[in-house]
Amino acid sequence: MTPVPQPVLELSADQARRMALRAQGFLGAPDRRGGVPGVLRHLGAVQLDTISVLARSHELVPYARLGGVGRRAVDEAYWSGGRSFEYWSHAACVLPVEEWPHFAFRRRAYRSRPHWHHDLPAGAYETVIAQLRAEGPLTATELGGAKNGGEWWDWSASKVAVERALMYGEVVCTERRGWKRVYDLAERAIPDPLLHDDLDDTECTRRLVALAGRSLGVGTRADIADYHRLRAEQFDAVVADSGLVPVSVEGWARPAWAHPEALASEPRGRHRTTLLSPFDSLIWERARTERIFAFTHRLEAYVPRPKRVHGYFAMPLLAGGRLQGRVDPARDGTTLVARQVSLDGRKSVTPMAQALAEAASWVGCTDVRLERVDAPELRDPLRAEIARVLG
Repeated sequence: MTPVPQPVLELSADQARRMALRAQGFLGAPDRRGGVPGVLRHLGAVQLDTISVLARSHELVPYARLGGVGRRAVDEAYWSGGRSFEYWSHAACVLPVEEWPHFAFRRRAYRSRPHWHHDLPAGAYETVIAQLRAEGPLTATELGGAKNGGEWWDWSASKVAVERALMYGEVVCTERRGWKRVYDLAERAIPDPLLHDDLDDTECTRRLVALAGRSLGVGTRADIADYHRLRAEQFDAVVADSGLVPVSVEGWARPAWAHPEALASEPRGRHRTTLLSPFDSLIWERARTERIFAFTHRLEAYVPRPKRVHGYFAMPLLAGGRLQGRVDPARDGTTLVARQVSLDGRKSVTPMAQALAEAASWVGCTDVRLERVDAPELRDPLRAEIARVLG
């Protein structure tokens, strides 16, 4: 007997938006007891990036969800106690250590493909492994130097070797020290119950699809696959066994899937008012951000200055569950400088003032200075509201 197809659950665009916010930790009471490690486990991946304006992106992500958690405590929460490791997920990311087995498929792929363009002298790889085994965790500088003296990509043999070992999974980045990776042998850094590559490729991707669905709440094939940079065909091969539920979302042109946890109850609670890192997982995927929030987000740090629209490191303003503007921040001593502010009308003045004041306090600034406001008529109201919030 042919099974009768079950009707696909229909969600409104507003339901999908709130499901996404709750799944990402922006709707409802924040889990302060879980702290930064709880945020990392909840999101499944926190992107790293070299740019530091108010703070580095991996610091901004828990700040956006928890408020003014101490910045030193953020790094300690990521790197102490063997809670996490760094690997290639959506990009270079901090990942919960429990996810180590899930990336066996990627480690195998790196081992089997031709090496990237850096040449590696005979014996260099073995020398690095032996040095780590003998001396313990080391930076690339301590391993013999990171560069040959040329441009940033002119890596030394020891740097090429240890990065290759990182990709293969023989070495793990255990912490960042002055933004330098600290490397150790995986056999020392990863707990024994997790240190294995037993999962086959299908099981790895099935688990990552399920985890991405949980972290997103609801998403299309492209949304969910992009979370850990899986290919579309990898998603297709496992989604039926992932536990995700097929849904249709009002206004979305493509099919979607939701995590059962996201469907279990109506998303309710307090919305966070905060500034988001451009690398925040809520807004990783531009098409998804436009679809859910009707908001076009683009990092312009690598765009030539004359062609920038919103600024070098424009941070979107999240308020009331909507993206209501953005600001390009900087610091000048103890002053947070809002170099360029864009607002979604007068309703966004108060939340922007609150977000700027909170961010200023978090990074140790006592004042906020406005430079350019895209809507000139909102400049004075915003300045007055900032003064009121700062007291």
